[in-house]
Amino acid sequence: MDVEKELNARGMNCPLPLMKTKRTLEKMERGQVLRVYATDSGSMKDILAFVNEAGHTMLDQQHVGKDYIHIIRCG
Repeated sequence: MDVEKELNARGMNCPLPLMKTKRTLEKMERGQVLRVYATDSGSMKDILAFVNEAGHTMLDQQHVGKDYIHIIRCG
């Protein structure tokens, strides 16, 4: 899968991972893919809820080690 942009939100607490994800997606073109790395467990539900409401597509979410990884297609 081609990822056009990566966002490192590690070490940030809620709501910063969500806010940074939102700002990054606003600058991306429709169809581009963003990978977000976060260490805040709340990012799993927060980012998913935002993606669904904003019309983007969550392609994958994973918990790997300390990282919560979100792969989002900009809608």
